[in-house]
Amino acid sequence: MKKLTTSGLRHIALNVKNLEECVKFYTEILNMRVEWQPDNDNYYLTSGNDNLALHRADRNFIADKHQHLDHLGFILQSPEAVDDWYQLFLEQQIAIKAKPKTHRDGARSFYATDPDGNLLQMIYHPPLASA
Repeated sequence: MKKLTTSGLRHIALNVKNLEECVKFYTEILNMRVEWQPDNDNYYLTSGNDNLALHRADRNFIADKHQHLDHLGFILQSPEAVDDWYQLFLEQQIAIKAKPKTHRDGARSFYATDPDGNLLQMIYHPPLASA
């Protein structure tokens, strides 16, 4: 059987109840830009090498009954950048779920949530930081 490879995870789509707040969070806090907005219910954001689709969730959307996403990981370029982002999130009163921690593999990260409650990991991971 032929072994196939991908270019990595570069696209994530989220159903969000608070679409406008999430767009503001990802553009103003994480400095992503709107790449395309086909209508008032869909935004496609990028930081230059990825694509995050935010779709307005149906009003009957119940997170416990629909597909869950564990977390989104944003790659940072250094361990110090993790601490810088942590301070920014504190200043912006963004909900922190776990303080910065250095992991056994040399990675460093912390967890927070976006306005819709999606868990984010801001992570320096040596093999990915230079990619």
